[in-house]
Amino acid sequence: MLNQDQLRPAPLGVPSAQDILNKAAQLRWEVGSNVHETVVEAIYTDAARIADRAVIYPDRPPRFNLDRTIDRLVTSRLWGFPLMILLFTVVFWLTIAGANVPSGMLATLLLDTIHPMLKAGAVSIGLPWWLDGLLIDGIYMGTAWVVSVMLPPMAIFFPLFTLLEDFGYLPRVAFNLDNIFKKSGAHGKQSLSMMMGFGCNAAGVIATRIIDSPRERLIAIVTNNFALCNGRWPTQILIATLFIGGLVPSYLAGLISALAVVAIAMLGVLFSFGVSWGLSRTLLKGEASTFSLELPPYRPPRFWQTIYTSLIDRTIYVLWRAIVFAAPAGAVIWLSANIHLGGASIAEHLINLFNPFGLLIGLNGVILLAYIVAIPANEIVIPTVLMLTVLSTGMHGLGSGAGVMFETGDSETLALFHAGGWTLLTAVNLMLFSLLHNPCSTTIYTIYKETGSAKWAAISALLPLAMGFVVTFMVAQVWRLIAGLG
Repeated sequence: MLNQDQLRPAPLGVPSAQDILNKAAQLRWEVGSNVHETVVEAIYTDAARIADRAVIYPDRPPRFNLDRTIDRLVTSRLWGFPLMILLFTVVFWLTIAGANVPSGMLATLLLDTIHPMLKAGAVSIGLPWWLDGLLIDGIYMGTAWVVSVMLPPMAIFFPLFTLLEDFGYLPRVAFNLDNIFKKSGAHGKQSLSMMMGFGCNAAGVIATRIIDSPRERLIAIVTNNFALCNGRWPTQILIATLFIGGLVPSYLAGLISALAVVAIAMLGVLFSFGVSWGLSRTLLKGEASTFSLELPPYRPPRFWQTIYTSLIDRTIYVLWRAIVFAAPAGAVIWLSANIHLGGASIAEHLINLFNPFGLLIGLNGVILLAYIVAIPANEIVIPTVLMLTVLSTGMHGLGSGAGVMFETGDSETLALFHAGGWTLLTAVNLMLFSLLHNPCSTTIYTIYKETGSAKWAAISALLPLAMGFVVTFMVAQVWRLIAGLG
């Protein structure tokens, strides 16, 4: 303990004891809590590397080592990144392709079978139209859409991701990305939380607990939103299928659409690097801590245990949180479309209010309002856009009434979008805005709980939103300039 004499102001030009304590606290923030262990590990790592290169053991015949053989490929400077991108592209493709059939079956059951039964039951018991609409067309339909769209992809992605983790590959991903993250002022372990964010950003935020340095953990938390989460895949897939895939012959449409979605996901990784670099030199200034990682041996995945753990601990948990937020969102959608002021619904007033700014950035008022309504869950963006487009265009023949979320085929959906004034620019900017917009309310709440700071929760929400506006504005202006020159 310091006594009062030691805490007295020091002579001019000489740092006081309190100055030294403050400087020590600042350095602790910048270098993290494991600096001593990191230095020792680095010394032993360098010693082992030098010994392996310099010492020859003639009495030891070379033996085949499967782990080292695999590592020479997956961690090599030449093949490491292409193999990593290829592997995760396969995982994403399996998730996207494999989820189509069960998602359609769930949509048929929940939206086309159970919904009419609930409507018929409401009529039989004489339920008032407004209560019928609010409960069945609003809350139930919003929740049913989230379940049908979100459950199948998560049930595929999380087990695949966990199998890679159980096999021992994910630490190699961190090894490959460590140097890039270090150059951007972040921590190599951020790659692990980023990969978890591709399933759910809230889960990715929780996964940042593996980063010891509080400064680098904050960087990982703020940038995790740039990982394209499960809730944003339906928007990316639908828009890429309708607009991007439609630019090429039908036999290439599926491949081009999948590549477009992968390109958006890779663009999110690049944004994560860029924002990490900016934060590490401004708000979260400091040196990146060394990342020493002992690569575990490869081992056969425990298949059934992995499936069970992924479904119970990840899929069901994340789905339940989405349902909790989707139910009130469905009520808001229905109310905004069915409460009228001055001859028009609240939704129509808001669409007209947002439309000038939306058109300026290559979007429209429908899309901006849909993203406001869908803050609780990204999964309801597309049904909200469809409902609001029906409302704004008057094409009620495609739906089942104002404020009712519904499902249509690709051709009907494309016709609806064209009737709403959509162009290829609208589609491209929607894909970009889907990547660069504020996190869902579940993720924002998780950030607040993990950081204990409303300030960092607000920064994590507003920073990507501002970037989304700037990027879409720039793309729209360049697009229109090129179109005008043509």
